[in-house]
Amino acid sequence: MNFLVWRHWKTIASYSPSYARAFSSSIKHEFEKNSQDLPVKIGQPTGYSHPHLLKTSEVVVGVTKEELRLRRLKLLESIARSSTQSQEHIVVIPSAGKKYISDKIPYVFRQNSDFRYLSGCLEQDSVLLLLLDSSGRDKSVLFLRPKDKHAEMWNGTRTGPEMGVEVFGVDESHDTKHLMDYLTKFSKENRSCVLWGDRSALQEQPEVLNSVSMLSEQIEKPLEPVTSLIHRLRLIKSSAEVELMRRTCQIASKAINRTITESRPGDSEHHLFARVDYHCRMSNADFLAYPPVVASGNNATIIHYIENSQVIEDGKLVLMDAGCEYGGYTSDITRTWPISGCFTEPQKILYDVILTLQKDLLATLLNSGGTCLDDLFDTMCVKLGMYLQEVGLISKNLSGVSLARAAYSFCPHHVSHYLGMDVHDTPTVSRTVNLIPGMVFTVEPGIYISENRQDVPPEFRGLGIRIEDDCVVTPSSTIEILTSECAKEMKELKDLVKS
Repeated sequence: MNFLVWRHWKTIASYSPSYARAFSSSIKHEFEKNSQDLPVKIGQPTGYSHPHLLKTSEVVVGVTKEELRLRRLKLLESIARSSTQSQEHIVVIPSAGKKYISDKIPYVFRQNSDFRYLSGCLEQDSVLLLLLDSSGRDKSVLFLRPKDKHAEMWNGTRTGPEMGVEVFGVDESHDTKHLMDYLTKFSKENRSCVLWGDRSALQEQPEVLNSVSMLSEQIEKPLEPVTSLIHRLRLIKSSAEVELMRRTCQIASKAINRTITESRPGDSEHHLFARVDYHCRMSNADFLAYPPVVASGNNATIIHYIENSQVIEDGKLVLMDAGCEYGGYTSDITRTWPISGCFTEPQKILYDVILTLQKDLLATLLNSGGTCLDDLFDTMCVKLGMYLQEVGLISKNLSGVSLARAAYSFCPHHVSHYLGMDVHDTPTVSRTVNLIPGMVFTVEPGIYISENRQDVPPEFRGLGIRIEDDCVVTPSSTIEILTSECAKEMKELKDLVKS
C-alpha cells in the first residue's frame, strides 16, 4: 500500500474501523489485479502516480492504449494502400532529443508530436518501429533507454524496456542499443521491405539516423517519406482529441480574460506575458504553446512581435496572441483591447470592422458545407476590402482582384491554419482540403496600419487589431467555437478592464 492510500485508510479507520477493513481489502484486491500496471517508478506520469492529471486507463492525458493502437494500425493501413504490390514495410518514428541552452543546461523537453501521437511515450532518445509483413500482420516495437541508477539520479526516472509493453501497449520493447541489430535482422528476413521515415526527424538522434541510413544501403532502397501520411491521420481528431482541444482552449480563454481584467496603463507588455503564462499554468496547462505576442500601440502592426518589452501607454490598444499546451494539444487565441477600457473612435471603427468580418467568416463556415481554408481566405480579402471601402481606407473605385489585393496590404497573412498537437498543425496538408468533421482550425482576420503609412488618415496610423478563435467541425458538420469563453465584444472587453 503506497503512502497516499495508507493516508486515506488511516483517515477512514479513525471514523469506522469496520469500513476501514473492507476498504483495505478492496484496495489490496485492486492492487493485486493491477500489479503489472504499477511499476515502482516509470519515466512519465500515470493514472496511479498522478491521479490528479490522468485516469488509470490513460497512457497520456486523455488518450488510452487502445486509441494509440488504432492510430498505429491506421498508419500501417494507409501505408499498405499506398503500395502497388504486397510488400513488407518498416516505419521508423524517432522521439525528440534533448536540446541545450548552454553547457549542461537543457531546454524544457517537448516530445516529437508524431512520436507522441503514435506511442504515448514522453521519453527522449526513444524509437518506435512499426512493422507490416506481406500477409498483413503488424507489429509495434518500442526502443527505450535502459534503466540506469546514476543517470536517473541526475536526470529523472526512466521507464526502461522491461516496462515498455505494459505501459505503452506495444507488442515488443527493447533497449535502444539493439535497434540496429533488430533492423538488420528484419531486412534479412524480408528482402523486399520498404523503409519509411523522416530524415529531418531522424537527425534529432544521429545514431538512429546512421542506423537507418545503413539499412537503406543494405536493402538498396531510399527512405520513403512518412510524415504526410501521419499528418493526414492527425488532421482528423478523434472524440478524445476534440475533448483535449476543448480543454486547452478553455484554459487559454479564461487565462486571457483574467489577464485583460488585470491589465492597466503603465504595465509592461512583459507583465501581461507573465500573467497569461501564470494563469494558464495554474489551470494545469503544461506551458504556453508558443512565445506570445503582447503588442501595444504600433507594436501591434508587427505580426510576429515577441519582444514584449514596451510600457503600455494610456489610450493604446493591446494585441495579445497567446495559447497553451494541455495534454499535448494546443490553443491559439488573439484578442485586442484598449488598456484603459474605452476605445477611441478610430480604434472602435477598425475593431468593429474586424469583429464583423470574423463573424461573417464564421457564418460562412456554418452555412456552406465543404468550404476549405483557402476559400475562407479569399472571402476574407474580398469582405475586408468592402468594409475598408465603407470606412474610407480603400478607394471605392476598386473591385474584384484589385480590391482583394488592396485589402491584403492591410492583412498580409492567411486567415486560418490547422490546429492540434502543434500550433500550425499538420503543415504538409494543403489548405485546399474541404473541411470535414474532426478538423480543428483557427479563424483570425486582422488589420495592421503602420504609423509610417501615408495612404490612410493620421488617426488610423499605428493601429493593429486581430481577433482569433479556434473552431472544430462537429460530427453533424456544424462549427463549434472552442474559444467562445474568451471575451471579444466591445462591451465585454470594457467590463473586464473596468472590473
